[in-house]
Amino acid sequence: MRKLLVMALVGFAAQLVDGSLGMAYGVTSSTLLLIAGISPAAASASVHLAEVGTTLASGISHWRFGNVDWRVVRNIALPGALGAFAGATVLSNLSTESAVPWTAGILLALGIYLLYRFSRPLRPTRPRALPRRFLAPLGLFAGFIDATGGGGWGPVATPTLLASGSMEPRKVIGSVGTSEFLVAGAASVGFLLGLGSEGFVLPTVAALLVGGVLAAPIAAWLVRHVPAQLLGAFVGGLIILVNTRSLLRAFKVEPELGPYLYPLEVALWALAIGFSVRAWRRGNRAAQQVPAAEPELVPAA
Repeated sequence: MRKLLVMALVGFAAQLVDGSLGMAYGVTSSTLLLIAGISPAAASASVHLAEVGTTLASGISHWRFGNVDWRVVRNIALPGALGAFAGATVLSNLSTESAVPWTAGILLALGIYLLYRFSRPLRPTRPRALPRRFLAPLGLFAGFIDATGGGGWGPVATPTLLASGSMEPRKVIGSVGTSEFLVAGAASVGFLLGLGSEGFVLPTVAALLVGGVLAAPIAAWLVRHVPAQLLGAFVGGLIILVNTRSLLRAFKVEPELGPYLYPLEVALWALAIGFSVRAWRRGNRAAQQVPAAEPELVPAA
């Protein structure tokens, strides 16, 4: 009973982070299940089955708070579902350890770019529609990484859309979270066909689901009220820390380099957040001096 309560709390915390930042539910939950001794395929399968419920609740909450761009959802969700189904089929039969350094390297580069971008002053610009030829390949790739890695839809899709500078961060997070419902469902079907029903750890699925559903509306409220620039800076630092750890472990140098790199990254992250707070305050003061409505502010390229 105590173990299930802990799992529910983990599901709550993971969904709170995922719903407000657009990432980290799968990464957090899968990590805990792997530590508990569950195989990578079973851990990813269980997390994705729980996400079918949590992402539905998250999508409804984001929709009610006006955080969803349905055009983006249409263009990214179906390719994402195809990628997730393919990834689940692959993971059911193969190991993906060799892909960890490559994927983590891409995400680390995106995190560095985001931290730099959102720690700079803002300039007014008008959002522009992202083309389908950009969204569809992104969804396909993110869905595949998500299923094979036990998480990755948010860490791939969210920073890429934020880095484009074409959408409000809250709408990026809401659209990515809403799209994940189809991605999680397709991955679950792939795991069911590849592993059978025994591949799902059902008590854990239920605990993660309950915790995640309770957190979904709180996270959707947070993403609407937390300043966009702070969200971007926080996401960038989170991506850097998580993927630095993945790279160091993949190359088996974490004991030697981790004690030096982690404190340095945290210090730089705190410094960047400080810059973003200062820039956000300056932007607010400038906006208050202009009587007419201003276009949405996004980071300068």
